[in-house]
Amino acid sequence: MSVETARAFWVTRPGHGAIREETLPPARPGDVLVRSLYSGISRGTETLVFNGMVPETQFQAMRAPFQAGDFPAPVKYGYINVGCIEEGPVERLGETVFCLHPHQDWFRLPGSAAVPLPAGLAPERAVLTANMETAINACWDAGPMAGDRIAILGAGVLGLLTAWLCRQVPGTQVTLVDINPAREAVSHALEIQFTTIAANVSDADLVIHASGRPEGLTQALQCAGVESTVLELSWYGNQGVTLPLGEAFHSRRLSLKSSQVGRIPSRRQARWDHRRRLGLALDLLRAPELDLLITDESDFDTLPTVMTRLSCGDTDTLCHRIRYP
Repeated sequence: MSVETARAFWVTRPGHGAIREETLPPARPGDVLVRSLYSGISRGTETLVFNGMVPETQFQAMRAPFQAGDFPAPVKYGYINVGCIEEGPVERLGETVFCLHPHQDWFRLPGSAAVPLPAGLAPERAVLTANMETAINACWDAGPMAGDRIAILGAGVLGLLTAWLCRQVPGTQVTLVDINPAREAVSHALEIQFTTIAANVSDADLVIHASGRPEGLTQALQCAGVESTVLELSWYGNQGVTLPLGEAFHSRRLSLKSSQVGRIPSRRQARWDHRRRLGLALDLLRAPELDLLITDESDFDTLPTVMTRLSCGDTDTLCHRIRYP
């Protein structure tokens, strides 16, 4: 097969994107050529990148594995791709794989970076892989225990996946909190309690914040019980966040902790690496009920318009999947 050019989505300047044609690099030993089937949009991070909100101090830390260009723009960014190997070792031809690659119809990368999907995982659902990895890391950082009352603020894809994992710990009482009542149906379908009012949840043993809104973090502190932990999953880019740490924060001896998928928690680093964690995420995604988290799909050519809509505060979409011809 001879494929020399590809089409890729670029953030051309903050708030604007375009699909550009580019020349593929020549094949190196061990490379595979992947034809994209689907890619997914990471709502939180990608909209911040699209709007040019990555702080200069985080330019290097926020680079995606196969990113091209630099922040704020022009930059080719993304890390959720499901495709088919069309060129490479004969034993891998036709393999369906997950890759941490930006939105692009064809691309070459080292064969080790193209991870086969396990049997039973539909390619259409595998666009949730990056979010599932983040949710796994969140559970490792949070440490939910049997019988815990757990509040999770923010019923986006990450909050829903984290809640879905936490409710599988024996005896836990997990409640999702989101101001959007439309999230109730998918929460109940995943057998998770739901409320639109944070004040309905109090004295929680563990609180996880994933709303992406500073006021949500304030509410998370209010839900926490004495000496409990509030885990912060939201990333705000260059947006400042003000918290009421002068109220009951000290008297209740609360712990505020960050979680970030780029690092394996220290107590697991001796046994786990990113590849093992990715394998776990793919395995967990074989659960068919998680299809409920994919609420929108559109063609690759519409991606510039889709990113503009999502970055302007669309609150109805959970995971938006991009399909390729």
